[in-house]
Amino acid sequence: MREVCRIIGVLDNGVAGLTPQALDILKQAEVVIGATRVLQLFVNEISPQAMQHDLTRQLMQVPDWIRDSLASNKRTVVLATGDPSCHGIAKFIIGKIGRAHCDVVPNVSTVQLACARLGLSWQDMKICSIHSRDAGEWIEGADPSHGLYKLLQAITQHKTVVVLTSPKNTPARIAHMLQLEGRGEQFVISVVSNILQADEVVSAELSIDSAAQQMFADPNVVIVQASNETDHAIMFGLDDASFQQRKPDKGLITKREVRAVSLASMQLRRDSIVWDIGAGSGAVGLEVARLCVDGHVYAIEKNVADVANALANKRQLQVSNYTLLHAKAPTGLDGWSDPDAIFIGGSGGELSNLIELAMQRLCPQGRLVMNFVTFENLSTATETLKRLQVVWSLNQLNVSRSQPILNMQRLAAENPIWIVTAQKGEANVN
Repeated sequence: MREVCRIIGVLDNGVAGLTPQALDILKQAEVVIGATRVLQLFVNEISPQAMQHDLTRQLMQVPDWIRDSLASNKRTVVLATGDPSCHGIAKFIIGKIGRAHCDVVPNVSTVQLACARLGLSWQDMKICSIHSRDAGEWIEGADPSHGLYKLLQAITQHKTVVVLTSPKNTPARIAHMLQLEGRGEQFVISVVSNILQADEVVSAELSIDSAAQQMFADPNVVIVQASNETDHAIMFGLDDASFQQRKPDKGLITKREVRAVSLASMQLRRDSIVWDIGAGSGAVGLEVARLCVDGHVYAIEKNVADVANALANKRQLQVSNYTLLHAKAPTGLDGWSDPDAIFIGGSGGELSNLIELAMQRLCPQGRLVMNFVTFENLSTATETLKRLQVVWSLNQLNVSRSQPILNMQRLAAENPIWIVTAQKGEANVN
């Protein structure tokens, strides 16, 4: 019978945290793989004849070590902290050598232990891990390339998030991130350090400001809880007055009715990546960000006053998946991820170039949506799309809003808007 690799979950209480079966497997192992600290923890249980591999900073070598030992039909054990299948090494190993060659011996996870210490039920919690390379300090408006980005999105979407940290990605770093996002008053943090060790410490329901100033022993588990009930905010069709904007008539904001049709034309998904070119006060991009909670919006605006308004609106709406660049397009767009949809609300005289760039960078079947109020820009857009042999469609939106007159109501017309939509991959062959 061919040997398989046993991936055993271990805890910091050493032998006391193993079942008799798991301990017997470890003692009989001929090859043992684990991190420095874990190997030292079980030094008296590992056979002196067993070959040991220290995986610290050598994770990518682990599959080869396992393959070599199994090829020699040696009893092979990988020691994994906590439960190997809860943000542990099991997924990585099984993905590399196959499920048929692995046998996971689970253990109580540090998530379970931390929740037990705090008297919290954990079945509805979102579990995240930043137990990886140094992510660096959070920068407001960072995009998905930042190591803390997914964690921030999880915190803003779930009432309770439990986080597996690392020596660099600390509880204080998480707290700093929430401070920078202006959300320090909305959450509390609990930290359980050195679980199952003599110097275990439980710090319950600290304020974000307090946690940001403290140093916690590593390893630790962090639990971030919303301090209030989830806000049942309006998700679509925000009133124009919801947005800070330049006034009177120079306010650069896409009106609600036009915004609704434009967003529908983008064919958004939950995870869409969207560009907002000529963001103005940010109304379109921020509504997109609220709808595409697993996606991201990259916005650009050249006017400094509008940039300030868009950032203020971002904070007021508590949007965290939105990056705003103060520049004139196409400057800076080459560093953005390829989008599923692009909205052009302002072009700064670069309309034709921006359309060409959009059709190059859009993902397959991606949508380009443009709003125009002048004949000249509409003509430039349609002629450019014709030259590129892209199929496009045009809608004119005429909106009238009611206004009081004495004790009655009348209709006042808004400026007519042309909405042009083009889809990548649809070529005009005529």
